[in-house]
Amino acid sequence: MSRTIASATREGFIRPGHGSGLLDVFRRRYLLSLLVRKEVRVRYRGSVLGWLWSYVKPLTQFAVFFLALGIFLQQNKSIANYPIYMFSGLVVVNLFSEAFSNGTKSLVDNAPLIKKIYLPREMFPVASTLVALVNFLPQVLVLLGVSLVVGWHPDLFHILAFVLGTVIILFFATGLGMLFGSVNVLFRDAQNFVELIVLVATWASPVLYQWQMVEKVLPPPLMFVYQINPLTSAVELFHATFWYPTTSGASPLPPDLPLYALVALLIAIVTLAAGQLVFRRLENRFAQDL
Repeated sequence: MSRTIASATREGFIRPGHGSGLLDVFRRRYLLSLLVRKEVRVRYRGSVLGWLWSYVKPLTQFAVFFLALGIFLQQNKSIANYPIYMFSGLVVVNLFSEAFSNGTKSLVDNAPLIKKIYLPREMFPVASTLVALVNFLPQVLVLLGVSLVVGWHPDLFHILAFVLGTVIILFFATGLGMLFGSVNVLFRDAQNFVELIVLVATWASPVLYQWQMVEKVLPPPLMFVYQINPLTSAVELFHATFWYPTTSGASPLPPDLPLYALVALLIAIVTLAAGQLVFRRLENRFAQDL
């Protein structure tokens, strides 16, 4: 009798680390939407500018880089439509940096909720990625507006490049956020390590310079590794979407960009799977270590 009662009591419950992972997150889309809305409200709580910060921060970043590199170092003369080239890369790096950084901190920041109730813990890094996507959209609108002013006329290839570049970053950042986020519960040094990665992300991809400059320095094997880096491929896909159509083909895109992009997508998917694997291995200790 007691066994029957215990079995009935446990029915419907899932032991941490034994669920369906990311599938459980999207089966509970309502909870995910609540968490995303909560994160967005908390971010701008007590702020006078509110949503305007989604425009102010990237535009300030753009102004600083353009003044230093575009004007002082005269990149504006060597790269056609350099403002669009740079800003289309910056929005990609900003999406990656925000999703990766907040995903790494998401479990620690939500420790009281994790210790009180059980819900798919992957929901927290996924919510961080979606919040970053929400903040990414205003930047894309600004980029879109400026591109239209200078004669941007998209076709199907440009739209597909935009979608593919965004998907690569979302998968890659979510996978890394889950991996480092789970490790960060045990060792808070992971958070500091992520800050270093984010610090060099802008300079490790062709955001402020062109890929030809890297090709002059790196041997072919290392250049191939550089090109299949998901962040590099996503930046070049955004260049293909917004910048390249405004140059009338005067500045070439990397050769075999579609191939590099597909390899980068595969790497991003593998990263997502690896992040899920590590997350599930460590999930049993989250409530205890938090």
